[in-house]
Amino acid sequence: MDFESIEIRWHGRGGQGAKTAALLLADVCFKTGAYVQGFPEYGPERMGAPITAFNRISKKEIRVHSNIYNPDLVVVVDESLLGPVDVTSGLKENGAVIINTPSSPEEIRPLLKGFNGRVYTVNARKISEEALGKYFPNSPMLAAAVAVSRVMDKNEFIREMKASYEHKFAKKPEVIEGNMKALSMTFEALGM
Repeated sequence: MDFESIEIRWHGRGGQGAKTAALLLADVCFKTGAYVQGFPEYGPERMGAPITAFNRISKKEIRVHSNIYNPDLVVVVDESLLGPVDVTSGLKENGAVIINTPSSPEEIRPLLKGFNGRVYTVNARKISEEALGKYFPNSPMLAAAVAVSRVMDKNEFIREMKASYEHKFAKKPEVIEGNMKALSMTFEALGM
């Protein structure tokens, strides 16, 4: 880790895996020796409703136990949230936002309410459909969060995620292979 601490806010819709991605990120960072928090904030708990999840990752013990209001990184799992939700609210000026969209960062920037920091886009639909045969945006967006934040080395992340998937999907090896492919494809798409 070449950072002291980082705060990440995830925006998604119920059922898209934003909460799962935040919890997986906390898990893999913990396994590499970081102090972590990964937690969701629930509103109406139903499929398709906007949800928010959070991560704190640090080299030092974390003593704060609240939502994250000034994140270093925002991950938007569903671009339809760009209108109704101010996803860049509180985002640090030198922060970054990653959006799941086939559009370019230049095309998305006007929708970000004046945010002038770094903007990354990932076509998680294309990646997950190619790698998994279905639309599961959380694996590509998880890889994008790691790539942009640099919370851990890419190879270490891939190794830890493989172990995690092998445990979780022991009886479904095709799911493991597809998710691993989605992670790798995302790093390639971001040029990292």
